[in-house]
Amino acid sequence: MNFTLRVWRQDGPETAGRFEEYPARNIPDEASFLEMLDLVNEDLIGKGIEPVEFDHDCREGICGTCSLTIDGVPHGPGRGTTCQLYMRSFREGEVIVIEPFRATPFPILRDLTVDRGAFDTIIQSGGFISERSGSAPDANAVPIPKTIADLAMDAASCIGCGACAAACPNSSAMLFVGAKVSHLGLLPQGKPEKNRRALSMVRSMDEAGFGNCSNYYACEAVCPASIPASFIASLNRQYAVAAAKETVGATL
Repeated sequence: MNFTLRVWRQDGPETAGRFEEYPARNIPDEASFLEMLDLVNEDLIGKGIEPVEFDHDCREGICGTCSLTIDGVPHGPGRGTTCQLYMRSFREGEVIVIEPFRATPFPILRDLTVDRGAFDTIIQSGGFISERSGSAPDANAVPIPKTIADLAMDAASCIGCGACAAACPNSSAMLFVGAKVSHLGLLPQGKPEKNRRALSMVRSMDEAGFGNCSNYYACEAVCPASIPASFIASLNRQYAVAAAKETVGATL
């Protein structure tokens, strides 16, 4: 298969970026999008051109590192990560536009690579849970209803890729934060800190420069883990309760 790539190139955080066109020739239809970029980079290196820098790690749809916007959609067409996108999803001869994730709290480092350290800061602000370390407790020692366990597992499936913030017109990270706050707050082990966790993570999100939810549901549409936007509503409720308790001086 043959394609034309319009790729965002940027030499550094302080320099202006631009689109450059490169041919992608003789690409196997079973190649993943990242494998296609590898082949294009090999061709560029052979021509003495600086290869395109992009993030990748596991290439198994687990780590969420492959943060590319393809034809205006974070991770491209479909519902997986970029490394799970295969070139058979595109038409022969198609022009493919490739950009980094676009969100102010994700500054561009070079080409298609962005700094998503803001998500790490939000996670760190959540702190720890009050659970003893050492031997594992018996499986039945802490009864948890299946509906709650399933909901917590749904929230915990977030891989922190940042597609939700990149897709949102307001660069909102509320789907990410809602999932992280909920998956601990739903379980007994995380309940003692749930109010403090909601306050600190939302405030850390705001300090990082992420916007508020704009109800476009773009986050839900591009999430590779299919996390529902209902976790945003849950986050709003948890934050409102925690803020009210803080205002009246109740113990968090």
